[in-house]
Parts: sequence; structure tokens; C-alpha cells
Amino acid sequence: MKAVTVQDGVLSVAEVPLPAPGPGQVRLRVTRAGICGSDLHVRVHAGASADVAAEVGYPDFMRPGHRVVMGHEFTGVVDEYGPGCRRRWRPGQALVALPLIRHGHDVHMIGLSEHAPGAYAEYMLVAEDTAMPVPAGVSPDLAALTEPLAVARHAVGRGQISRRDTAVVIGCGPIGLATILMLKAAGVRRIIAGDYAEGRRELARRCGAHLVVDPATASPWTGLASSITDVYGAGLDALHRLRGVPGLPWWLAVRAARRLATAGVVVFECVGVPGVLEDIVTHAPIRSRVVVVGVCMEPDTFRPAMAINKEIDLRFSFCYDPAEFRETLHLIAGGRVDPRPLITDVVGLDGVADAFDRLSKPGDHAKILVDPAQG
Repeated sequence: MKAVTVQDGVLSVAEVPLPAPGPGQVRLRVTRAGICGSDLHVRVHAGASADVAAEVGYPDFMRPGHRVVMGHEFTGVVDEYGPGCRRRWRPGQALVALPLIRHGHDVHMIGLSEHAPGAYAEYMLVAEDTAMPVPAGVSPDLAALTEPLAVARHAVGRGQISRRDTAVVIGCGPIGLATILMLKAAGVRRIIAGDYAEGRRELARRCGAHLVVDPATASPWTGLASSITDVYGAGLDALHRLRGVPGLPWWLAVRAARRLATAGVVVFECVGVPGVLEDIVTHAPIRSRVVVVGVCMEPDTFRPAMAINKEIDLRFSFCYDPAEFRETLHLIAGGRVDPRPLITDVVGLDGVADAFDRLSKPGDHAKILVDPAQG
């Protein structure tokens, strides 16, 4: 069968063996695959990515010299079952699946290891237990976006954002746009987005951002940030008024006010390049929650003293759990999330290398999908 392989950063279409499903595995005929931002990173930073993966306990992440079929965002139809399967679905049933598969006792990351070929291919293997049927009426284009949207759903959950909070999304690439979609689905009433690329700013508007800014000409923090003296001054004014009420236990009033605190700001860092985190810590309002979603592959720094003085709550978001994955699929199926603005092109296997090059230059593109059947 045909597949796109990557080795030492070079993408090429090659003939590879048709995979045979093992125990508990299902072979899918791939109908769509998404090109992920992490694929772009790993193509040029495979060594650094593999070192981090090894440190957290996964030694088989792709490294320089490995020949890997990438693609961990996908949908396909049932082609063949391996031994020991429950055969839950008929041949031809459309499925999505978590990008994890077990070979013997070892668990592998699909599309990111030479032991688990991914979806830039005509066929691929998934674990039957991780697969989920695509609801009727959901196109392959939309089903393939389940995985990146699940990443965004998890990130929004990590932010513990309420409808009355203000969300600030820094970076409107695919993961930033997916985050905007999930914030909108969560009912957040004020979503501010910032990106230097005009095309991506327009996509952010289409995804539901209420205010979109070009950081080169405007600040996403306008009207949000206040100085520490303003905060202290407001506190002293409130304390003066409370202590002027005879017999009032002012400390109880302060506790009550803390419980009824006004809406806050939750920031989603969706860029993943050095310097962005420091900029956010410097300019975000006092007591903001910052959720880091963008994958920065280089060492970075920020000033802890600044974060401490402002009591910034810094969180990191990586993946999702199986329930979040299923919930995302059904949000798409039910129309509560419309990811169509993300899709800016569909290419065949022979167009994958060019698509990687286009996506590596921020511009009008967000999510380019791969259709292995397209000539």
C-alpha cells in the first residue's frame, strides 16, 4: 500500500507492507487524516521530542534516523479484524480511535513511533477497545477533527473557565482555533483572540471569537489589566468602608466577597515559541489562570518573581481522556461545535510534503486534511 513516510525530516510517498491486525486490533481503510501542529514540530525536532518522551517513560518515540508513517488525527472504515476481537462493527463502519495501540505488553503512540504507523497511509491499525463509531451524518472531514478538538476540550477544562470569565486566546493556529470553538461551546461570553496573521484572525472570527486583535497594532489586554497599586488601593478603600460600619465583623465580609469574586481572566497560550510565556506572565491581569497548550520544543524562560507578584496560576495541558474524546465526537455530531472553518484544504498522499511546507508558514491555512484516495 501507499503511505507517506518521514525520515530525518524528509517526507516521501513510499510503498509499505499492508498492516496485518494483531490480537484486539482493527485494520481501517483511512478516509481522512489531519496534519497536526505537533507533526510539524516533530518533523524538525524529533530528537528533542524523543528525549522528553523518554524522560516521562516512553522510549519508542520517533528519533532522527527512524522511518515513520505519521498521522494521529484520523477516521477510517472497518476493513479487517484481528484475532480476539469482539467485532463490534460491520465492515465499512466509520470509526475514530484514540491514537494509542498495544503490541504485546508495549503501548505505542500511533503516528509518532516506527512501531505504530499512522494515518498518512491507505490503511492503518487501531485498537478495537479505543475505537468509537462515527454517528450517522458526520462526514470524514469533520470526524477526523475529533482528536485535535478533544485536545482543545481538555485545555478548556484545565482552565476551569466559567461563562462569565473572559478568555484570551494567544495564537490562532489550529489549536488556538479549536480552543475558540470549545470556549464557544462552553458558553463563554467574552473570547478575545490575538494573532499576527490576517488570515488566521479571520478564521478566529468565524470560529466565534468576540474580539480579534493584531498584536502588532493593538493589545489583547486592553481593558483587562490593572496595576498592583490599583488593586491594593481598591482593597484599602473597601476595608475603610467596611470598618466604618459599627459592629460589622469586617473579616466575615471579606470572606464573603472572596467567595463572590467577580469574573476573572483565563489565558490560553496556543503558540509554542520561546518568549510568549514571558509576555503573557508580564501582561496578563493579576490572578489570571494561564493554560499552556502550544508545544514549545526549545528551552524557554519567564520571570517567576513577576508571576508571584501577580499570583498567576500557570497550568499545562497535553492530551485528553477517552470520555473527553467521545464527548467531542458527539459535540460535532450534534452541531454544538462546527469545525468547518478550520478546514482550509484537502490533499492526497502526494500533497502531504507541500502541505507541511505551507503550514509551517503562518498565513491563511489552519487544518489541511489528507485523503489517501485522492489522486
